[in-house]
Amino acid sequence: MEKGCIFCQIVNGETPTKILYQNKHLVVFKDINPHAPVHLLIVPKKHIRSINDLTEADSAIVSEMMMAAKQMARDHAVATSGYKLFINVERGGGQLVFHLHLHLIGGWH
Repeated sequence: MEKGCIFCQIVNGETPTKILYQNKHLVVFKDINPHAPVHLLIVPKKHIRSINDLTEADSAIVSEMMMAAKQMARDHAVATSGYKLFINVERGGGQLVFHLHLHLIGGWH
């Protein structure tokens, strides 16, 4: 856990965040500032600062994030209509929380 990291606090159950899905390596919850009707964050439990800090040992986590996104899209009824997946990298790329996370957004009609 990284001191002061809000996502580490969520992962450790230190906030009232409603977890929509979790397994041994990930948690999924709604973004508090959604940019779409469905805006979920898929977050590794392991603190990884950004894509730039990934190692070969983390490759399974990234794959698991993608598979969780696929399932969450189905579970939130956007798999067929369409959705976007993106990761912001560093401040210049829009990253505001420095704990790796994947955005899933969709639900537009």
